[in-house]
Amino acid sequence: MTNKIDQIYADTTGRPADFRFDDKVAQVFADMISRSVPGYGLTLDMIGVIAKHYVTNNSHCYDLGCSLGASTLAIRHNIEAVDSTIIAVDNSPAMIEQCRANLESSQSLTPVDLRAEDILATTFDNASLVTMNFTLQFIASEQRLALLSRIADGMNTGGALVLSEKIALPGSMEQALMTDLHHDFKAAMGYSQLEIAQKRQSIENVLIPDTIESHKERLHEAGFSQVHVWFQCFNFISLLAIK
Repeated sequence: MTNKIDQIYADTTGRPADFRFDDKVAQVFADMISRSVPGYGLTLDMIGVIAKHYVTNNSHCYDLGCSLGASTLAIRHNIEAVDSTIIAVDNSPAMIEQCRANLESSQSLTPVDLRAEDILATTFDNASLVTMNFTLQFIASEQRLALLSRIADGMNTGGALVLSEKIALPGSMEQALMTDLHHDFKAAMGYSQLEIAQKRQSIENVLIPDTIESHKERLHEAGFSQVHVWFQCFNFISLLAIK
């Protein structure tokens, strides 16, 4: 797996461009996300636990916004069901290329159908597990409900959706505190104040967060019967939604 050190925002020349999942990001993404998202490694470990619990025989698993394949691999290495297939989807050619290389080095009997496409165009059927690990936040707000509704429609009864997101907090004081703590976390991971500030500028018009309550309401409206927050660290959460 490509794991170069993320120094994308160490440059001081001008305002940074809006964040894109291009080749430059793909080369450092493993380092970037592990140093930017508190609890990311634990989230992946628990996706493996959830996969073992929810994936059923002869069903499909979808990893939407699969990037380098970390969630796909967590699922693949923990499935105990037979004759299941993982469908991993990402619209970034650079991410798909790196993901394919990572999957080729993974030993597993569970096949992976790797698709270079927009998840808004993906069709869903016979799904026992769907993961969106920090993906929905990059989808336009007005398109989120329709996407989640199509996912729910394509899921088997009792299937699970893992939805991990950066969130907005309902109160200004809480928002400010959690933002400060997140920035302190990034500083502890070795990012400079310049890098933290430039990354924030780069992503502020690209990543649009929702509150926990907005996520819960939308998931219920989409057709999920249960929605539980199973993980939170500062302004990052992961939800488990059951069809």
